[in-house]
Amino acid sequence: MSVELSTEGGAPVPQAPGAAPPAPAAGRARPVRRPWPAWVRPGIWLPTVAALAVAGGLWTLIAAGNPYVLPRLPAVGEALVGDPELFVSNAGATLKVALLGLLLGFVAAYAVAVITSEIPVLRRAIMPLATVLQVTPVVALAPGLVVAFGFGLMPKVIVTAIITFFPVLANVSAGLRSVQLPTLHVFTTLHASRFEVLVRLRIPTAVPYTLAALRVVLPLSLVGAVVAEFVAAGSSTGLGTMIKNSAANSQLPQMYGAVGCLALIGVITLIVINAAERRLLFWHESQQGSNS
Repeated sequence: MSVELSTEGGAPVPQAPGAAPPAPAAGRARPVRRPWPAWVRPGIWLPTVAALAVAGGLWTLIAAGNPYVLPRLPAVGEALVGDPELFVSNAGATLKVALLGLLLGFVAAYAVAVITSEIPVLRRAIMPLATVLQVTPVVALAPGLVVAFGFGLMPKVIVTAIITFFPVLANVSAGLRSVQLPTLHVFTTLHASRFEVLVRLRIPTAVPYTLAALRVVLPLSLVGAVVAEFVAAGSSTGLGTMIKNSAANSQLPQMYGAVGCLALIGVITLIVINAAERRLLFWHESQQGSNS
């Protein structure tokens, strides 16, 4: 009868025939290497850096050929650094309009979506009106809003709210109606009331749709605020007003500096909503591969 030998610590150890091989020593186990975070991987940020480099090169070429179309990038940087308080104060005014308009539009759209999901007759009556409001150029409504509400903050907030209203209404309505019938039958079997079905089933089911709507309307709220500042008479603050006045006075570096501030704010808002979506929807199938 042959006896197999195994080594442990450098010395042979007898092993009976048919016996399982000894487990490796705990100290010799190789540590499991965790994958790098997505933002560290070159495949994630390298294309973005390359695209920015190409865009910067094209900007430099166009500015060198015709500085009256695009100013030089150093000139834009000098405008930003030369008077940062001007950009910060105007960015704050635009953000105020955007956030107030987003809040008003979101709350109104969410309330209408919930009501129409419970009363189908109202949905058939309201959705065509909401569609008409969506396709109507908001610039055409701005003068009437100024006449109705006067100069100041309110007309600009309402313009922003109108722009953000329909995407939230459409997404949340779709989410509230996306409940699966087997799950709804379970609630019916348990004799749940309509309010319990709404709060415990329909609204949680609509959370991914709601966050998707926010991803759309956050940048739209900035667009709405700038459009409102363009068309609202008597507006003296805001990045939109700054862009309009700088273009009228041929101050291109200042104008493009304000555009850059808007782009930066838009990127930050998208980063925030994406982080919130990953944190709140870690259980959803859309986020299963995002952290790998």
